[in-house]
Amino acid sequence: MKEIQPDYSNLTKRIDLDTPLIGLYDAPDLKPYEPLVKPKQGDCVFSFYKNWKEGETLHITKEHYGCGGAGRWMCRIETRPREDFIKFLVDDEGLKASYELMEKWIDSSRPYQATYPHILIGPLKKDQWDYAKSVTFFVNPDQLSTLMIGAQYKSSPEDATPVIAPFGSGCMKLLPFKNLNNPQAAIGATDIAMRKYLSPDILTLTVTKPMFKQLCELDERSFLYKGFLQNLRKARGLPEL
Repeated sequence: MKEIQPDYSNLTKRIDLDTPLIGLYDAPDLKPYEPLVKPKQGDCVFSFYKNWKEGETLHITKEHYGCGGAGRWMCRIETRPREDFIKFLVDDEGLKASYELMEKWIDSSRPYQATYPHILIGPLKKDQWDYAKSVTFFVNPDQLSTLMIGAQYKSSPEDATPVIAPFGSGCMKLLPFKNLNNPQAAIGATDIAMRKYLSPDILTLTVTKPMFKQLCELDERSFLYKGFLQNLRKARGLPEL
């Protein structure tokens, strides 16, 4: 049975979000995602943020993946020898305190295993929900706070951690989940290498499809309609909803 994309219109209205929600798709057919744009060698995924806002979808393949990080994480392509990669991340970029720690992190991270030849990142396509793997919100701190509360709304202590903030590249944060069937969210856009493509007040929250459904189902009983959020809106000079 074909999956139905949840209606997110009320959620984005309640948090005053006017930037497009971005889906990451693993799909067999390109036509539904047009217009498409392909990365050149070395291009960061987030350098296409303006393209997403204009309705274009980034098309990633094993032949055209942009930077080495995206090639490794989304296409399982190693662009440099392991030892060189570790030295680059530790010595050149200073991202871990030792080679040993970086090596352990690399060994513990599992790149995404694609089903189809095409990874597509762009505005949500309602009729392609079957192929969606994650949804990303580009948000300011107030909106991030609100969505994080939403991610906790139905969470029990014995459930998978509802909100994570893993170490990794910007594109890794678009698909950082060990189990896509868990309702889970990840704070992203914290990789300083890609932040230059976003304004200083923007971070991301990427969610699995089950978590997206939960967020879209927040109703009048939830905090979206209660005093704390109303007071915050008033403090920001936003009109009552």
